[in-house]
Amino acid sequence: MRFIPLEQPLADLRERQAALEEELRQSEDASANGEDTAARRAEIAAGIEQVRADYAQLQEDIFASLTPLDRVQLARHPDRPYTLDYVAMMCRDFCEMHGDRRNGDDGAVVAGMGMFRGDTPVGVVGHQKGRSVAERKLRNFGLSGPGGYRKGVRIMQLAARFGRPVLAFVDTAGAACTPEAEETGISEALASSQLEMARLPVPIVATVIGEGGSGGAIAFGVADHLIMLEYSYYAVLTPEGCASIIWRDASLNAEAADALRLSAADAFEFGFCDEVIEEPRGGAHRDPTEVAQRLETAVAAALARLSQLATADLLERRYQKFRAMGRYATV
Repeated sequence: MRFIPLEQPLADLRERQAALEEELRQSEDASANGEDTAARRAEIAAGIEQVRADYAQLQEDIFASLTPLDRVQLARHPDRPYTLDYVAMMCRDFCEMHGDRRNGDDGAVVAGMGMFRGDTPVGVVGHQKGRSVAERKLRNFGLSGPGGYRKGVRIMQLAARFGRPVLAFVDTAGAACTPEAEETGISEALASSQLEMARLPVPIVATVIGEGGSGGAIAFGVADHLIMLEYSYYAVLTPEGCASIIWRDASLNAEAADALRLSAADAFEFGFCDEVIEEPRGGAHRDPTEVAQRLETAVAAALARLSQLATADLLERRYQKFRAMGRYATV
């Protein structure tokens, strides 16, 4: 179990609990050797229960007063479930496909076909970060270049050809911003992905499972129903990027996070997302199975509703949904 700075007080309590549990084991071993330590064992056991109670209360206090930047840190938690984790828990017989049929394969995006809930064929696209150093290098930390988005479009078009709905998973700080990405057309790839999703003749359900930053996120976010997990975020760019542009100082990321209004609750208020799924106490990384079950239920309900629409109605509804976004003001 790994902890981010926000959770450091909880980590301290975990260490205290582990020390007490080790002391209890040693006391039990001593008792087995004929030494009378019943009173000490009872004292240690009581201490463990107190630490557990303190942990639960502290966790409740921390998560009751999260700042926008705290939510960003949770969205980036290294133990948070990624696209392939959710696919494994929600889909059967997932067959990943590779390559954009132009330039190569981008590991930052996974795409393929599977059976949602075991009986509904779907196309799947999503960003994939890495956990180990080698995997992070392979996945480029979920920052996809043009090939990843073109691969995603290829799979979405293939799903549409067979009348299969599409499930998209968003989890990226943004698209790749390397010279190679620019040289091979990252802007065009992002725009083309949005265009293709806008006119795809099958239901699309997208979920922001972690980071939803910049055009890299929006390129997989043109959906009929967009879900956000409670501690995910969705914004025009990362807080660090915003602070660097506005104030020329990335260390002002907390102020930027406040100004961006990037939380799931904010996105729901503005109409950018259609549903927010509550996460277990401590975040999705503390109980991935429970989160996957909640997400699966929400996705199933959305697909059941969207599948009742005629194609023309589905496309018109999608068009009007995005036309209605945004607020206008005169100055």
